[in-house]
Amino acid sequence: MIGARTSHVRWFLVFWLFVLSAVSYLDRVNISIAGGFIAEAYHLSDVQLGRVFSALLVGYALFQTTGGRLADRFGPRRVLAVGVTWWGIFTALTAMVPADIAGALFIFVAVRFLLGAGEAVIYPSANQFIARWIPTTERGIANGWIFAGVGAGAGLTPLLVTYIMVHHGWRFSFWVCSVIGFAAGAVWFVTARDSPAEHAGVSASELMLIRSGRMHAESQNAPKTLVPWGRVVRSKEVWAVTLSYFCYGYVAWIFFSWFYRYLAKVRGLDLKASAFYTMLPFLAMLVCCLLGGLINDRLTMWRGPRVGRCALAAFAIAIAGMFIAFGSQVQSARLASVVLAGGAGALYLSQSSFWSVTADIAGASSGSVSGFMNTGNQIGAALTASLTPWIAARFGWTTSFLVAAALCLVGALCWLLVDPSRQLAGSKADSSPEQFQNSSQMSDQDATRSSIARASS
Repeated sequence: MIGARTSHVRWFLVFWLFVLSAVSYLDRVNISIAGGFIAEAYHLSDVQLGRVFSALLVGYALFQTTGGRLADRFGPRRVLAVGVTWWGIFTALTAMVPADIAGALFIFVAVRFLLGAGEAVIYPSANQFIARWIPTTERGIANGWIFAGVGAGAGLTPLLVTYIMVHHGWRFSFWVCSVIGFAAGAVWFVTARDSPAEHAGVSASELMLIRSGRMHAESQNAPKTLVPWGRVVRSKEVWAVTLSYFCYGYVAWIFFSWFYRYLAKVRGLDLKASAFYTMLPFLAMLVCCLLGGLINDRLTMWRGPRVGRCALAAFAIAIAGMFIAFGSQVQSARLASVVLAGGAGALYLSQSSFWSVTADIAGASSGSVSGFMNTGNQIGAALTASLTPWIAARFGWTTSFLVAAALCLVGALCWLLVDPSRQLAGSKADSSPEQFQNSSQMSDQDATRSSIARASS
């Protein structure tokens, strides 16, 4: 009987994407915590260390679009499983660079570049999963959970890596991160499927809910073929969210790459205090990702996606710039840490909007389009990894944060150009709040027939 048992498989898989997101940032941020030890062991300057940080981000940026296209063609399950295995290998290799080897800087750059290339698949694959598994009215909170993993992984990294470094050395911390990645990837491969219809655990009622909830985005222009690249690059929505995400990435990666070193070297906090206060921005990111996803869905249902997706993002990024500008002026190291953490949290209130909009407008090509968008993010991230210490060395760390605050304003203004109802696959869809409210209640004949068949099997 239909409705006798409603499963929630989609939310378990969203949770596991949260875990994989956390692992990916564990693998990225660990080197920023171990950076001081690596710089000392290999005689690297901050500028050289910045090149190592940037190498991961360059590899990550260059393979975003490729990773998204792979997820579109082969599905998020296999692509992401291979990617996680790749991360584990190159995280381990980071710890295997001999201390007395010539050309250590080049080796670190190469290893971190290849690690970044492997990590490029995670969020485009996750967005392809969102497009296939998650109803339109749940995409904000689903993306909120996935990107809360950023805050969780980056927030736990300072404590975990600092503890391991103190007791076992920095190399052992990379081995631990590698093993965690292998285990998380194995669980994903065993439990995930590319579509709800392929998963034996999805009940008939959950399948109907998923399909009916996706009808708003798909029924009016539902071709399953991938959107031509020409149409993608001519879209002002794609370019606007990409430019905004460039600004977002530049700002966010000041926290991922340099915040720990900033608190220790510039603000004068000791190792343990730096580790504690470095957690604050990432905990704020975790909370605000979830809060932003919830607000995103509620506002979208109430006022439509132009307000729920776009206005929320513009407001949040602008507020982040204000926090960062003010925090850079505060004299107290501890108070500055709290204010700057507020800026990181405000920034991440907008995270769901980027990925929900690309899933809304791109449909079956959401992996490719979100990968294109995320390329902009990672170019900004790679730029800040190298440019921030350069600005700080010549003009001071306050100037570095003020540049980030100015980019927040640019990123917020970009959202004024975005119309999330202008779908790439066809004509502009009606995106009234009423349709978003009713989308979770609609079902077509195919979904009904499939649900009846699954219930009787």
